[in-house]
Amino acid sequence: MSLCSSAIEKSCSTKTYEDVKDYYGKQLGNTKDLKTSACAAPSKPLPTHLKDALDNIHEDISSRYYGCGLSVPESLENCIMLDLGSGSGRDCYMLSKLVGQKGHVTGIDMTDEQLELSRQYIDFHTEKFGFQQPNVEFIKGYIEDLKAANIKDNRYDVIISNCVINLSPDKKAVLREAYRVLKDGGEIYFSDMYINKALPAELKENKLLWGEGIGGALTWKELFHIAAEIGFCTPRLVTARYITVNEELKNIVGDRKFVSATFRLFKVPQDAVKVKSQAVYNGGITGYEDKLEFDANFTFKVGEAVEVDQELGRILKRSRFADKFSLQEAEKMPCSESSHPIKETIGDPFEFAEAESNGAQSSCSGDNFEGGRCS
Repeated sequence: MSLCSSAIEKSCSTKTYEDVKDYYGKQLGNTKDLKTSACAAPSKPLPTHLKDALDNIHEDISSRYYGCGLSVPESLENCIMLDLGSGSGRDCYMLSKLVGQKGHVTGIDMTDEQLELSRQYIDFHTEKFGFQQPNVEFIKGYIEDLKAANIKDNRYDVIISNCVINLSPDKKAVLREAYRVLKDGGEIYFSDMYINKALPAELKENKLLWGEGIGGALTWKELFHIAAEIGFCTPRLVTARYITVNEELKNIVGDRKFVSATFRLFKVPQDAVKVKSQAVYNGGITGYEDKLEFDANFTFKVGEAVEVDQELGRILKRSRFADKFSLQEAEKMPCSESSHPIKETIGDPFEFAEAESNGAQSSCSGDNFEGGRCS
């Protein structure tokens, strides 16, 4: 897990970083050693292409997986990708299969034990996926200072991170670096832990809470503020679920609640025109040939016009999804083709998780799908 560079070490709590290295490098033997339900399996069935990729990951890699979600966005063929805090390498190897031989995946991590493990299986997965040469690499570095790891500006199509950013005491530095190295139209798609009310300062310094990702968990509103300050589009909630903690942690944190939530943040040029649009999904994305659940608020069925907010229209037009959608300004669409009016979007992951726990299909499926929005 990646935390702090030597260049900014003096402004950080060195002990905290060393504690996290020790926790993930030495104390945790496998996923079962964690004290929260963060690493529970996804609640929904995986698309076939993702399940096939995961099934081909070596058991030694999968057993040391400490993520809190499934950080795999759509339309990844030929993409250049970066995994912040790559750990054992499970997500990197899965992504290497999805991007294909012409794509490339870089994993960056600060923990020597994790890097040693992930590098051992490069040849295994290259052969397993039928590639002529490796399309994945693992480098040592710190996610607050990617420049020190020689990661250049405007390099990546997509960045992922899986339950790592919550371990960093400087989330703004992490997201600022992500913004720098993303191409225009690029995306950071990440799962993380969030808290419903902030911890007092003394608990944020608790070694166990930091290791479990709780000590550094943001509130979702803090994420939105940081993203806006850096220049990202508004974070778009994909999914969320409650995380349970064991009695040891519950006695420390009291009645606070936690969710594992996945957000997608896009880097779209500021001069991109914002207009209310109708978006029609044309299909063509592997695993999502008939329907694309873009986030918690928008699901697109092939051939159906959906009215999208100005920012989403800008994202679809200027990102890797541009050739997968047809967009037209809403006021120019014939009345017969207009979709249902835009409803208030869900950004609060606790609201989403509560609906899910009560049995509501907040993911815009089945009878709740109406005009591309959750009804």
